[in-house]
Amino acid sequence: MSSRLGSRTFLTSTSASGACAPTQLRNASQKATMAPMGLGRAQRLGALLVKSSAWRAGSVGVARACYSTEAATATTVGQDDGTALTVEDMMPVDNIRNIAIIAHVDHGKTSLVDKLLTQSGETLGATRVMDSNTLERERGITILSKVTSVVYQTTGAKTVKINIVDASEGPMTQTKFVLNKALSQGLRPLVVINKVDRPTSRVDEVDGMLLDLFGSLGASDEQMDYPLIYASAKEGWAVRSMDDARDNMRPLLDLIVDHVPAPKVNREETFKMLVTQIDSNPYLGKCFLGKIAAGTLKIGDKMQALDREGKQTESGRVTKIFVRRGLEMIPVTEAGAGDIVTVTGVANATVNSTLCDLSVTEPLPSSAIDPPTIAMKFAVNDSPYAGDEGKNLTSNMIRDRLMREAETNVALQVIESETKESFEVRGRGELQLGVLIETMRREGFELSVSPPRVVYKEEKGQRLEPIEEVTIDVGTQYTGTIIEKLSKRKAELKSFDENGDKTRLVFECPTRGLLGYTAEFKNDTSGDGTLNHTFLGYEIFKGGLDRTRKGALVATGTSGSATSYALNLIEPRGKLFIRPGDKVYSGMVIGESARSGDLEVNPTRAKQVTNIRTVAKDENIVLRPPVEMSLESMISYLAGDEVLEVTQSSLRIRKRELDSNKRRANLRAGRE
Repeated sequence: MSSRLGSRTFLTSTSASGACAPTQLRNASQKATMAPMGLGRAQRLGALLVKSSAWRAGSVGVARACYSTEAATATTVGQDDGTALTVEDMMPVDNIRNIAIIAHVDHGKTSLVDKLLTQSGETLGATRVMDSNTLERERGITILSKVTSVVYQTTGAKTVKINIVDASEGPMTQTKFVLNKALSQGLRPLVVINKVDRPTSRVDEVDGMLLDLFGSLGASDEQMDYPLIYASAKEGWAVRSMDDARDNMRPLLDLIVDHVPAPKVNREETFKMLVTQIDSNPYLGKCFLGKIAAGTLKIGDKMQALDREGKQTESGRVTKIFVRRGLEMIPVTEAGAGDIVTVTGVANATVNSTLCDLSVTEPLPSSAIDPPTIAMKFAVNDSPYAGDEGKNLTSNMIRDRLMREAETNVALQVIESETKESFEVRGRGELQLGVLIETMRREGFELSVSPPRVVYKEEKGQRLEPIEEVTIDVGTQYTGTIIEKLSKRKAELKSFDENGDKTRLVFECPTRGLLGYTAEFKNDTSGDGTLNHTFLGYEIFKGGLDRTRKGALVATGTSGSATSYALNLIEPRGKLFIRPGDKVYSGMVIGESARSGDLEVNPTRAKQVTNIRTVAKDENIVLRPPVEMSLESMISYLAGDEVLEVTQSSLRIRKRELDSNKRRANLRAGRE
C-alpha cells in the first residue's frame, strides 16, 4: 500500500511455527544490573545467580536478557568447573514473545524497530541501525533480514523477552505475499497503522482496507479479530486510541506481551530446531539461525541435519551458539526451547532443514521455498576494456562467488553451462539479482550479464508461465496510458478504484510482460506513481509480446573517448547515454534511437583540423544531459541481443556480438 494511505505494519506471532528470526531489545535498567567486570570470577557468578533468582521471581529491578555479557565471560573463565548458567537460569518460556514485522517498502519497519530498541534502553548512536548493509543505507530500503531481541519490563513488573524479525522479505516487497504466508501458518496478527502523524493519513479508510485484505486472504475469524494500534515510528510513540497521550512506545510493547502467546514448547523433550536463515562466517563456516522448537542445546552436543523428507544430510557436534541482544551477538554455552539462536557445527544443512538430536527421525514441518521466476546469465567480461577496472576477472572467480552466495541465499539457483564459461542465475525478481550484481561489482568483479528471462514450467504437455499481481497507484490523468501499455503486455485489469485525484489499478500480468516496464512506467507517469507486484502462480502461456523498445544507437569505429563534436552530430538521432570523454568501443550502446531499428554511429569522430582560417569562431557546443540509469534500470532496458558490462566503476550496455558485420549476418539468419 502506498504510504499516502497510511502505512500498515503487521506484528505476527511466530510461536506456533517458529518460522521467523529475532530482534533483541534491552531495558534501561540493564546497565545498572551488570556485574562489574573488575570483580573476581566467584563474585561475578554470585551476581549472576542472584539476578537469575530475581528474574524467575519477576523482580522489577532485573531487566536482563537470559544471556548476558557477564554470563559469556563467566562461562569462558569457568567452563571447566561447570559454572555455566543452566537451563533453569534461562528466561522462562512464559516470558518469551516471538513476533515478525510484515510491511511494505517504506512503511517504517526499520524506524519502528529503532524506537523499540530505544524504548528498551538501547543506545543506538544512529538511525536505521538494522539497515547495516551499505546498499540498504544508500537505497533507503531493507534488503536483508536482521535479528535481535530485547528484554522489556512491563507496567506490571513482569520481565519479558521479545524476539522480533525486521523485514525478512527484502526482495519480495509486497505485504500481501508475506502476510498470506503468515496467515496460512495460523499466526495471529497484531496490526500497527504507522505514519498516522501525517496530515494526509486516512486512518478509518485504511482500517476498512485492512478488513478487505484479510478477507481476501482467507483469514479465520480469530485472525480477523486483530487488535489495532496507531503509531508514528518517526516521532517514537504508539497509542491504542487516537485520543490517547502520545508519549512513547510502551503501549505497543504492552500489547505485544498481552496479545502474543508464549511459545508452546517443552524444554524437557529432545532437541529440535528448524533452520530459517543461513549466514557464512570466514572463521566459523556456515551459521544456522532458527527457533529451538523443543529441548535444549549445549556446546559439544551431537546433532544431525534432516531435510524436509527426513533424510539425514550430515551429523556433527555443536561448536558455537549465539544469541542476539540489541545490536550485539552474544556467545552462550546453552540454549533452550523458545530461544532463537545461531548454531554452528554442520555444513550441509539449508533453510527448512531440521537440526536435531541423533535420535530424531521426523523433521519439523516447514513451508516450501517458492521457485525462482527470473533467470540471467553471468559470464566473463570480454569487452575491449576487460581487466581495466576490476580485479576478479576469471570464470572460476565468478563461479566461486556465485556458489558462496547460493549457500546462504536459498532463493537463488546457480546452473553452470557445459563450457563452464557462463552461469545461469535464477532468482525471485530483478531486484534480487540486481542486488547480487551490485554487491559483486563492489567486490571488484568484472562480468557481463544477459537480459532477464522468465523461467517457464512444463505440465501435462502445456507451457506454463509465472503470473504477477500488479498494484499501481497513480494520478487519474495517467490511467489511460497505463492500461493501454499493460494491455499490450498481456495484462488483465482486475480492479479500478478512484480516490480523489489518485487511482489504484490492479492487474494480473505475465512476469515477462513486466520486464523492462519500470523505466517506461516512470516516463509515462513523470515519476508520479508507484508500481508493486507479487508472484501469484503459474498459468498457461499467453502468447508472444510485441516489441516495445525503440532501437539503439550503437557505436562503431575505433575504441576511444567520445567527443563533443561527434555527440553533437548524433544527438538529433535520439537520446544519449554517455557524455564527452566517456570511454566507448565498437558495439557499445551509447543511446536510444528515435526510430525502431538500431543505428550505427561514430562517437569518437573528431573535427578535422586544417590550416585554413575563418573569420567566424567555432560554435559553442551545448549538449542535453544524458539519460542516467541505475543498475536495475539498465537490466530492464536490455534487448535480447544485448548484455550489460559490469565493472567496479562502470556500467555499459553493449551488443552481445560486437562485430557489426556478424550482427547483420545473424539478423538475416533470424538469430539474436
